[in-house]
Amino acid sequence: MGAAAAATLRALHITRRAALGGAVGAAGALLDAALRARAAPAWVSAEAQRPLALWGVMTGEVTAQSAVVWSRADRPATLRVRWSTDPDLRATAPAAEGQALPERDLTARVRLTGLPPGRRVFYMAHFESLLHPGARSAPLFGELTTAPLDALAPVRFAWSGDSFGQGYGINPQAGGVRLYEAARLAAPDLFIHCGDRIYADQPLKEMRGAGEGRRWHNLLTPEVSRVAETLDDFRGYYRYTLLDEPTRRLYQVCPQVFLWDDHEVKNDWFPGRVLRDRRYTERAVDVLAARSRQAFFEYSPLPMSWLRRPRLYRRLPYGPLLEIFALDGRSYRGPNDREAQVAEGPAGACAMWGEEQLRWLIEGLCASRARWKVVACAQPLALAISTRDGGVDGVSSGSAGVTGRERELLELLRALRARQVRGVVWVNADVHYAAAHHFHPDRGAVGPFEPFWEFVAGPINAATLGPKRLDPTFGPRVEFISVTDRLKEGLSPLDEQQFYGMGEVNPDTQALTITLHDLTGKTIYRHTLPP
Repeated sequence: MGAAAAATLRALHITRRAALGGAVGAAGALLDAALRARAAPAWVSAEAQRPLALWGVMTGEVTAQSAVVWSRADRPATLRVRWSTDPDLRATAPAAEGQALPERDLTARVRLTGLPPGRRVFYMAHFESLLHPGARSAPLFGELTTAPLDALAPVRFAWSGDSFGQGYGINPQAGGVRLYEAARLAAPDLFIHCGDRIYADQPLKEMRGAGEGRRWHNLLTPEVSRVAETLDDFRGYYRYTLLDEPTRRLYQVCPQVFLWDDHEVKNDWFPGRVLRDRRYTERAVDVLAARSRQAFFEYSPLPMSWLRRPRLYRRLPYGPLLEIFALDGRSYRGPNDREAQVAEGPAGACAMWGEEQLRWLIEGLCASRARWKVVACAQPLALAISTRDGGVDGVSSGSAGVTGRERELLELLRALRARQVRGVVWVNADVHYAAAHHFHPDRGAVGPFEPFWEFVAGPINAATLGPKRLDPTFGPRVEFISVTDRLKEGLSPLDEQQFYGMGEVNPDTQALTITLHDLTGKTIYRHTLPP
């Protein structure tokens, strides 16, 4: 075993008890056996031929009849997945297969098909070595709920964003990423990560201050101790997230919808940017973004075909009550320069989503028959999000009147009003606090458009920050905010000011109830939107 692999094994804690009611209890004993075998004489080396699957399992792209299952092995292997509606897996469907190969950093995914709509599905996965046929990994167990075909059952989704930022990595002494444990216990059908899943531009140190004389102790790997530049660097940042036990437990039972934002590459990045940061030997952000994008795909439960397609934005229909529109707010934007954000049109220099994505979003929202259309966007619409050099990183420019990227939003809102599209709600993260914003043309500088809501939640595991300035253009009003102007910026996760949101559609009334929660699961805000 190489030194890096040994370090990973020492860093990764596999629980010995049956987590989630018996789902992964055998992993600890088999891992111990594998480690003993690797240190034993050659005559017991058969045990050492078993693949290790230490990064857990996760699912995504769930429909009424299909889902993608993801995992990673420590060597070339075939991933086999069987599923059943029986939690004891007494009768399973034939295995679906996918390969874990070095060119994809030994990640693998399989697409399960023929699933029953609106049911809880249980699956079991294992790897079989491509070098030693018959040598199998310990089994991995997981669960998911397929999308319903009718509106007879409630539909629940959760969201948040911003993981491992400002020097706060995995701290086993603090219980790991506690917000994920609270979200798991809330039992959503889907979890939307609204970006900044990694902070590839913010390396971690073994220890950092956490305020009031406290210390935050980070689990470390070589990759997260430096900024990410190479493809392997970015892969290492994604692998790091899976060393956290609460993260793996949530992924095991709740399908994931991943967006990306700036810290997956570099703070406030946009296409064509050239870095001046001396920590980087590769200064072209387009090169860094391409490497990060590949690692993003490799470490997301997306179909194999997505590894060959450049597009990150997508629709995820989840029955007649809910459809999710996941946006890409980075790949098509123009520069963040303030001068560019007073340009005359939405294309080119002042774009946020770009002409093609904006047209896709308009047509998709207009065509959707779901009662609620949830637009997942990395950044809030209502807030003026600036860069350190005085530029504009968000949608809003910070002043009244439609300028720059706000022209795209205006075009979208006018199109939805013209085609009488209702039930559109926005969810996002990025600003490291929780909030509820209501938009109305009577309060704004433009109109008409249908009034709408956006709900903000985060961070998952990063510093809590103070409130951003409200941009008045589209008439937003702050209905709730989790922080105050008096808040000292940079609160650590130890202060428990980490937030996630939940949405639940009632099948009887078809109303959407939004709640915001802290990392203990406590509800700090509730609002019900009529259908």
